[in-house]
Amino acid sequence: MRLHDLRLTHASLMLQQGVNPKTVAERLGHSSVTITLDTYSHLLPGIQEEAVSKFDAAMDAALALNN
Repeated sequence: MRLHDLRLTHASLMLQQGVNPKTVAERLGHSSVTITLDTYSHLLPGIQEEAVSKFDAAMDAALALNN
């Protein structure tokens, strides 16, 4: 296994486990989180759906507090 393969595996597993992309970028030594997301975002299927689901839950909770 090449060093590059280990980096890819490390980044992939962390992102799939929900580690903040900024943290992953720092661990990989990327100068910007943009580099990390541009390189590895294809490994995060369903990220948009998850964001919508979390937003919906937050809105439901906020509305429940106001009623």
